[in-house]
Amino acid sequence: MAQPPLSQRIRRLEEELGVRLFERTSRQVTITEAGTLLLTEARALLDRSESFLTVARRIRDGETGLLRAALSPDISGETVAALLADFRRRHAGLQLELHELSTAEQLTAFAARELDVGLIHHPCDVTGLELGPVLRRDLGVLLPRGAPEADLDEVPLAALDGYDLVLFPRAHAPAVYDDLLTACARGGYTPAAVRHGQGASFVRGLVLSAGAVALGPRDTHLAAPAEGDLVWRPLAGAAPAWRHSVAWPRGRGDAAVGAFADAATHALRTTADAHAEAPARPLHLRPASEFWL
Repeated sequence: MAQPPLSQRIRRLEEELGVRLFERTSRQVTITEAGTLLLTEARALLDRSESFLTVARRIRDGETGLLRAALSPDISGETVAALLADFRRRHAGLQLELHELSTAEQLTAFAARELDVGLIHHPCDVTGLELGPVLRRDLGVLLPRGAPEADLDEVPLAALDGYDLVLFPRAHAPAVYDDLLTACARGGYTPAAVRHGQGASFVRGLVLSAGAVALGPRDTHLAAPAEGDLVWRPLAGAAPAWRHSVAWPRGRGDAAVGAFADAATHALRTTADAHAEAPARPLHLRPASEFWL
């Protein structure tokens, strides 16, 4: 800054503070006692100002503040733990508000601007959303240990004929629900009845006592330990699958959303045996599944 404007600004500051900060002569300018006393406070104020601007930039860039995120209820505890650990490493200063919400509940929360990012099931209506990579989790079947099919290395869908099927409530992800029943019908399995449940204890009880089976990925929280009363077996042939991706409102992605998407994708790959869908294709909500036509 040139000397005349600097001198004018110093004089205006002195008038505002009501104290003289500098003694001026024709030969030199020296700081006054009042100026010396205020210098430490001035430096601290500048430091706080820089800190304030840094925090503001981090909030703008999604590096601090609050991120409202959601996971679907079928995500295992191991995957949740891996996601949280990875996300904290990426954004230690960010407060993550994590909810357990179905795909339908997440879509409603996105529309109401109550959610910043979530892990959804496909197919669903993704209008107004941006998506991360679509990952596939192949499904297997959960059976009583004493069932004849439990002795098979892979279970054909047709071998499940005669069993009821335990599924999540259709309202949680209507298109996913319909797609799964369509895949079962194509594989030769039309369940005698569809029973609805999602809590681990409830579903286990239905499988053990009601002549039912449940479908889920290998990492499902319903899977029993080796000595337990239930077993998980992969399905033979072209097994049905659950497809996931991280989603967020279009134009509202930032560094924090990107970090959550990266952490969720990495956690699904490493703990849930998820892999990329190939070939990649657009996923949209259809008016109705073939199963219901």
